[in-house]
Amino acid sequence: MPGLLFVCKGRAALAVRVYQMPVKNRSWRGCCPVGVVSFQTAKRAGCPRVACTKGRSCSIRLILVVSSSASLVVLPASSVSVSLVAAAPAHPTPATAESVSGEVTYDGASSFQALVEAAAEKFMDANPDVSVSGSGNGSGKGLTAVAAGTVTIGNSDVFAETKLEADQVKNLVDHEVAVVGMGPVVSKNVKVDDLSLEQLKGIFSGQITNWKEVGGDDATIVVLNRKAGSGTRATFEAAVFGDEAVDFKGDAELDKSGDVQTQMGSTDNAISYLDFSHFDDSKFNAIKVEGVEPKSKNVTDDSFKIWATEHMYCSKDADEATKAFLEFMLSDDVQGKLVEEQGFIPVSAMKVVKDASGKVSAK
Repeated sequence: MPGLLFVCKGRAALAVRVYQMPVKNRSWRGCCPVGVVSFQTAKRAGCPRVACTKGRSCSIRLILVVSSSASLVVLPASSVSVSLVAAAPAHPTPATAESVSGEVTYDGASSFQALVEAAAEKFMDANPDVSVSGSGNGSGKGLTAVAAGTVTIGNSDVFAETKLEADQVKNLVDHEVAVVGMGPVVSKNVKVDDLSLEQLKGIFSGQITNWKEVGGDDATIVVLNRKAGSGTRATFEAAVFGDEAVDFKGDAELDKSGDVQTQMGSTDNAISYLDFSHFDDSKFNAIKVEGVEPKSKNVTDDSFKIWATEHMYCSKDADEATKAFLEFMLSDDVQGKLVEEQGFIPVSAMKVVKDASGKVSAK
């Protein structure tokens, strides 16, 4: 039976692993590992040229997973032979088996924009004919934009159901790409290092206005809030206020997480809130809530109560480039390493789940 010849169109592959998968299955997940295949370098283009000779029935096709960025084209092969050695890993990373091209655009949550940007760089390295670009103007704007079709992906700290109408939500597909903790941060000169949820409620509703009321110095509290529409604000308020409505603006309402970082670093006696990935102890202090430290390990079991799932929404009829990028976001390349490098928690590490209403339950 003829094998499959994979010709690299990008950077040379460092290693190639082979997986078998039923033809009807369009997802790489659950593929059965066959082994690592050796390859010889093609004379032209300086790329590896690989053919698998492992016999399989007509109902099986083979997939190669490349350990470095490369674009692969699948061609019939009949005479190239290789050897199969060592078992492949149980959780393969998807490779580009055919050329992908197009433009992927996004808007939405600034909290995990850095993660999306880092993943986009890797994806574009592997897919040079795809452009991925976007902004972090808040979850509300991202969801509105993807629902309107002005971007192909809407990034959000909250479920679309909380921001959009039901008829808009039904046309979107959710991809949960990470989990992030969020917590209160205070200026360097503030001596308070722990606040209860009740105390946070008092501060962010304007009922508590002086640090001495919560064990600090006699100084007026400067409240730096996020603007309405921010997913970070929605997540923080949901954890602190529950279903209670709140319209307290504070001393300032800031657009993005980066703006909060800047303001907190230059303002005394201030308090705000940020996702863990934006914590910067050179500018401000992240404090405990109810005696629990703001650490990822405390988020995984809901010991630390302020956290959100990071969502990437696309339309049901999204183009192939957008679908490919979102699949990449869920791949081992991102979930296995990049998510944690960027200060987030892999969804697979969570021991609990949170639904659109905010209810937390064990997995």
